[in-house]
Amino acid sequence: MTTAFYPGSFDPMTNGHLDVLVQALNVASKVIVAIGIHPGKKPLFSFEERAALINRSLADALPRKAADISVVSFDNLVVDAARKHGASLLVRGLRDGTDLDYEMQMAGMNRQMAPDIQTLFLPAGTASRPITATLVRQIASMGGDVSAFVPPAVLEALTGKLKDPAK
Repeated sequence: MTTAFYPGSFDPMTNGHLDVLVQALNVASKVIVAIGIHPGKKPLFSFEERAALINRSLADALPRKAADISVVSFDNLVVDAARKHGASLLVRGLRDGTDLDYEMQMAGMNRQMAPDIQTLFLPAGTASRPITATLVRQIASMGGDVSAFVPPAVLEALTGKLKDPAK
């Protein structure tokens, strides 16, 4: 059984994240979606909200695969968190050459620290390439339509959160 570790902020989950997650499930029998927690950053969604949105988005998109993922948080090195959860693959999505340059540096450093964990690059689909969680948050906060960029569950949560920030 191969376990993949897919780290990110997922604030919020986008169609690009979902695309990479679906691809990862085609390669690994189990995928651990790992939400990075950084004390210096104030996310739009709490860890619990992000975990619920990831689970719901995958259940809506691929109900038969929903049991093959778990969502965890981490606040240490990615390779240490991956090891802790028994993962042998580190999944990274690529949108373009800029992502590749950055991710290659990270993969090299991670390999030096954890040669037993392989980095797997998965290309974003054409429709997902321009999507970033940061842009989704910015567009949504200015009243723009982000329905083409996020799963329906995330759209609903974003709409509710931005109408009532106390949620």
